[in-house]
Amino acid sequence: MSKVAIIASNGGLFDAYKVFNIATAAAASDQEVAIFFTFEGLNLIHKEAYTQLPMPEGKEHFVEGFAKANVPAIPELVAMAQEMGVKFIGCQMTMDVMGLEKEAFVDGIEVGGAVTFLEFAKDAEVTLTF
Repeated sequence: MSKVAIIASNGGLFDAYKVFNIATAAAASDQEVAIFFTFEGLNLIHKEAYTQLPMPEGKEHFVEGFAKANVPAIPELVAMAQEMGVKFIGCQMTMDVMGLEKEAFVDGIEVGGAVTFLEFAKDAEVTLTF
């Protein structure tokens, strides 16, 4: 089984769609997927923040396009990714710096550092950063 390693370091709406679209597509293709959420990327799995991720300024017209295209909301994509077996790793250092606890995030995440992610990513065929 091939591996896809993704680093999510940005926390906007477009970032979330990029991360979860790639992750779910890879998982649907029978690839093992892990996402390392660090710094603003933690917003993508934060129980409160991921329901209200900011739309980039000047891109508000996309809201209507997302609705017309029946694009799932981020919480739905998060749940879908988890159901497909995508591994979520929250960056321990960033959580410590920001004063965040594991309970602030969606259920089922692993908390670990860069070494935890690197252990997964060391033999990944695809590594992406968003």
